[in-house]
This record gives sequence, C-alpha cells and structure tokens, in this order.
Amino acid sequence: MALNEPAFSIGIEEEYLLVDRDSLALAEAPAEMMEACQNELQEQVAPEFLNCQIEIGTKVCRDVNEARGELQRLRACVSREAARHNLSPIAASCHPFSDWREQKHTDKDRYNTLSHDLGGVAQRMLICGMHVHVGIEDADRRIDLMNQLTYFLPHMLALSCSSPFWQGEDTGLDSYRLTIFDNLPRTGLPPRMNGFGDFQRSVDVLVDLGVIEDSSKIWWDLRPSSKFPTIEARICDVQPRLQDTVALAGMTQALARMLWRLAVNNQRWRIYDRFLIAENRWRAQRYGVREGLIDFGLGEVVPMTQLMDEVLELVQDDLAFFDSMDAVTRACDIARDGTSADRQRRIHAARREAGGDDATALRAVAQHLIDEFHADL
Repeated sequence: MALNEPAFSIGIEEEYLLVDRDSLALAEAPAEMMEACQNELQEQVAPEFLNCQIEIGTKVCRDVNEARGELQRLRACVSREAARHNLSPIAASCHPFSDWREQKHTDKDRYNTLSHDLGGVAQRMLICGMHVHVGIEDADRRIDLMNQLTYFLPHMLALSCSSPFWQGEDTGLDSYRLTIFDNLPRTGLPPRMNGFGDFQRSVDVLVDLGVIEDSSKIWWDLRPSSKFPTIEARICDVQPRLQDTVALAGMTQALARMLWRLAVNNQRWRIYDRFLIAENRWRAQRYGVREGLIDFGLGEVVPMTQLMDEVLELVQDDLAFFDSMDAVTRACDIARDGTSADRQRRIHAARREAGGDDATALRAVAQHLIDEFHADL
C-alpha cells in the first residue's frame, strides 16, 4: 500500500431547510429562487429530496480557512435569494414543528425513483445533514483510514447534534435525524474491509442484481465517495453556526492525517468491534455531549470535555500543518457549553418559563435557528 502523502483536501456539503419568515413553518423553494441560486453558484447548489430543502457544496479546499470563505459565500447567496421570497434557510437537521406529511418531494427522476424504492420510509425524510470529504487518492488507503476513523464517528456526532425536536415534540434525543435516517437500507457504521476490492466486490453484487445503480446508494456514516477520490464522513447533523461546521470539518481532516501519520510509522489505531462503536454512536445520538462516551482502552465512560482535550492533543501536529488550530478548538467549547440541541432546548424552556405556550416556544426555536444561520455571514 503506497505511503505517499495524500492531498487531504476537503469539501463540505450542507443541506438546509427553507422556512417562511412570518409563520416560521417550512415552505417550498420557488423555481425562481432555485434558478437564481444556480445562476450564481452553478453546480455548487442543487435541490434536495424535499421541495423545502436546498443543498450546497464547497469547491475543493486545502484547509478549513479556505472552506470557511466558501461556506460564507454559499450561505449568503442562499439567504439573499430566499429573502426575495420572504423565506429564510435554517441549518438544523430537523424542523422544530413542521409535519413531514405536508411536504412533497422534488419532481426529478432521481428522487421519484428514490421515493418508489423506499416507500413510506422516504416520506419521512424531513432531515438534513452535512458531509465532509477528505481527499485520499489511493483507493486502498481510503479503506484503511476508514477502518480506523470509524472509531471517532460518535465523537463527531456528539458535537454536531442539532435535531432534538420532531413535529413539535421534544424527542429526548439530541440527534433525532439518525432515527429517521437509520430506517433506510445501507446506512449506519461501515463494515470493516480489507481493501477497496472488498468494497467494490460488494457494490458490484448489488449493481449486477439491479438493486442499486452505483455506490452513491451506499449511505454509511463514512464511505468512499462514489464521485471523488475521497472518504466522505456523513455522520454529522448539519450545523446552524458556520463556525461549528468549520470545526467539525477541520477535525475530520486532522484525524485522517493523524491516522495516516501512524501508518508512516508502521502503527495504526486499534480497530474495535462495530458493536462497541455502535454503543458510543447511540450515546452520542441520545445525549450529545452531556453524558460522555466510552473509552474502550480505559474501560470507562469519559466526559466529552476530557475526550476533546485528548483528541486535540492527538492531532495537534496536523492542526498546525493545516493552520486550523483556532477553528478546531471550537470543539472544546461545544463539549463544554453544549450543542445546537442544547441551545434549542434552552430557548424553548425560557419561552415557556416566560409564559408562552408550546407553539410560541417552538416558533422561538425556529427564529433562533434563523438568527444563528446569519450570525457569521
């Protein structure tokens, strides 16, 4: 397996929900809005599965400092064009109160096929995520790094939680999005594979049977991209705050390089059974950063503040290499102060304590998400 240093370039994709600025409920993207966004952003913007969603993607970036500028430009364009139609984007993985039954999927061949294939599961797909691509040119190296990086997926999920509410109810979960997404086939933690050949042979079985067209229908939390020479981390909820997107992307990039450095020294991160990692994935989905994750080496549940200090120490050389230390240390703030899910619950509780009813409190959460989207633009 080649040990030439990969590019470790990054690209970030985000999915947003569109809300009416008056009612704060979900609203469909007008064709004129989509056309205006595409005229300015070209292939960097696209409709998503539901009519109330829109997706953006950065160009290939060397580091998160470059990616931050890309995200600001993309978010600003979507916000500006949405405002012309009295709409606003929000970057949360679930809307606080709108009903999935009232949403319609985008009339495109890809999405019509998806709706047919997935049946009732697809109808509830009122969720948004963020995807981080890291450039790894060597296909076998992609799989080797995936096998090791899987250990850290629950850590990234815990930091990213932004979906505590679903159809006006507090679900008790910090990432309810995964509850919906895990109902799809070919999701969850990736299996351990010995090389890219293992992955390709498995995909080919399903393609040859006509079950899927290509590997883009493999929706694991971490996968080899079907389009680019990258590994694609898909575990995270989308982030209301741009700075949190940047922090998570920078951490993903740094972890990938740290694991590559281990390989250069003929070392590797210990591969744990997926059953154990799935337990941490559940803890992250349920509690976010509040209850900590299991350190399987120590055999203890460790607070997220301590885990983030340890992760940043592991990747300090890589953060220095990418000049992303300032951006990624934001993860320590999240571990200490809470995620978007925690902030949303605080907004809801404060409005209820001030005498507002539940509907008013949920509207306050939606307005809070609008405000956070625009805070860094």
